[in-house]
Amino acid sequence: MKIVVLNGSPKGETSVTMQYVAFIQKRYLEHEFKIFNIAQQIRKLESDEQAFKEIIEDIRSANGILWAFPLYILLIHAQYKRFIELITERAAEAAFKGKHTAILTTSIHFYDHTAHNYMHGICDDLNMKLYASYSAGMQDLFNEQERKKLLQYSQGFFDAIDRDAPASRVYSPLIRQTSEYTPGTDQVSFDNHGRKVVIVTDAEEQQINLTRMIGKIAAHFAGQVEVINLHNVNIKGGCLGCLHCGYDNTCIYNEQDGFTDFYNSQLKTADILVFAGAIRDRYLSSLWKNFFDRGFFNTHIPSFAGKQIAFVISGPLRQLPNLRQIIEAYTEWQQANLVGIVTDEADDSYEIDLSLQELARRSVDYANRKYIKPATFLGIGGTKLFRDEIWGPMRFPFAADHRFYKSHGTYDFPHKDYFTRIRNVLFSLLIKIPVVRKEIYGKLMITKMVEPYKKLLAKL
Repeated sequence: MKIVVLNGSPKGETSVTMQYVAFIQKRYLEHEFKIFNIAQQIRKLESDEQAFKEIIEDIRSANGILWAFPLYILLIHAQYKRFIELITERAAEAAFKGKHTAILTTSIHFYDHTAHNYMHGICDDLNMKLYASYSAGMQDLFNEQERKKLLQYSQGFFDAIDRDAPASRVYSPLIRQTSEYTPGTDQVSFDNHGRKVVIVTDAEEQQINLTRMIGKIAAHFAGQVEVINLHNVNIKGGCLGCLHCGYDNTCIYNEQDGFTDFYNSQLKTADILVFAGAIRDRYLSSLWKNFFDRGFFNTHIPSFAGKQIAFVISGPLRQLPNLRQIIEAYTEWQQANLVGIVTDEADDSYEIDLSLQELARRSVDYANRKYIKPATFLGIGGTKLFRDEIWGPMRFPFAADHRFYKSHGTYDFPHKDYFTRIRNVLFSLLIKIPVVRKEIYGKLMITKMVEPYKKLLAKL
């Protein structure tokens, strides 16, 4: 059978993901694998419509489609997403309809589920028959048991194609019922107290609701507000995945475009950041995705720590809990404070006015208080994952991360917590005695658990 592989790595054939595909190829020589380096060749596909059509024709004649890609900032690479946008822009959806498909990713499992959820939604939107997703760890190919799992997954995909297996849709089609937003004339403004406010957007002239919401929230800040459109930022290309930034956070594009300077001089110096964009398919635009990807020159170091971040979004966010989680996870991992998210989904423009007013008020209030709400699992889990990886297998090439984590106490392993270690040894021995174990688990556990808190409250 013919399997078309859509490669989402900007590194093309030299990507880690493609080594996993090569392993599958070696084990299934009876099948034809046709690989297209989508992310690497996106500029050609944008400018050369015939080249795009040739890929679409191969997809149309294929028995199965494998979406294979590495994770980039909680999702797919910006250039891979641009290809997905082109499918709609050039009305090529019919080539995908009814095709059997599968998803293969490589990562260190940092929000791999949000990337898989997104791609599953895209496959449902294209009316494809998704067999399953497979999230491989970067080093899994070196492990015999993991190789067996990969082959089992691959065989299952081929079997599903052979028997024309049905697939249940997981994500409903998006319903876009947004009405035109007409901002009111009443305007309350809040003193910035000298704090720097920057609104970043990719708004285009025809995106009326988005541009009006940006104007409305900007007017709520009494001090200076800078509005920066990403279309006007000199961004030469997407993240190359070259890891040039690993040593000292210097991007390989530094001398070629203005992104790093824009990021460092205008965003890192801000107190309040408002990110404003419109939903494209099940995310924001590929330009916004490029913004997040290119921000990786900071590697795994939070670059917006202590800042207030608000989102203004045009489109059906309420139907996209996966996108909301991406926003929440990104903000928490950045050690910033998510002030809130306002969309144009309300039927009443006045309600949107009030929401934007409150978003501006809280942004200033939180900035004045220097308030950062406690992280949930989204932030804590991600931080611990990076902590462990940078301490271990990823210390090289990410030398800058290691220096930062070491100097900022990120390596918070309990190596020297001797009190806890002694207590654990002592109680592990005591609970082996039946009468002691019965007393501890029967009566003392609950009361002793809160005893230190009661003592603290008494002192306070």
